[in-house]
Amino acid sequence: MEFFDFHHHKKYISNGIYNVEIENIPPPIPYSIGIHPKDIKYNAIENQLKWLQSNILENCFAIGECGLDSFVSIDQKIQEGVFLRQIKIANEVKKPIIIHCVRKFYEVISFKKYAEQPMIIHGFNKKQNIAEDLLKNKFYLSFGKPLLYNLSLQNTLRIIPLDKMFLETDNDDFSIEELYQKVSEIKEISLENLNKQLLENLETIKNG
Repeated sequence: MEFFDFHHHKKYISNGIYNVEIENIPPPIPYSIGIHPKDIKYNAIENQLKWLQSNILENCFAIGECGLDSFVSIDQKIQEGVFLRQIKIANEVKKPIIIHCVRKFYEVISFKKYAEQPMIIHGFNKKQNIAEDLLKNKFYLSFGKPLLYNLSLQNTLRIIPLDKMFLETDNDDFSIEELYQKVSEIKEISLENLNKQLLENLETIKNG
């Protein structure tokens, strides 16, 4: 059984969504493309947006990762402006949005009203109350390696509806199958049915 990796940085994985780094050329596999908060260049924003728009090709699955990050040096207002521009691009091309968020969840929630396409928080590893607020606002949550060992996050997973989640390796070096097995145990669902549900979720966000 093959397991879909919702967000990864490895060009050799075809069964997943590859995250294209800034200014790179997309590979011939499903990918997402966006301007990460840490990569925003104040004097080159328009060029970065042109790069993004010109590389939304046939294999592009999503816009992102994009979002807000309280730890990067880029001014918050500039981050918000670039994030909003990418939301509008996603609306135009009818692609879901993969979101990077660090300590800015309620600010990200405030941008949901601008989005016409599904929004997915990648690498979610926060407390249950934040997960609940994101779910209330119709976000999807994608989980990565911390789910293998973080007991608090495992407890949070128990309240996440199966039709609102994805699994990913991100930049971590481990097998996505490990994550599927862990979720299968926690959610008390067979690997086959878990895999089937997450693939259905993919179709749902693909179709807006």
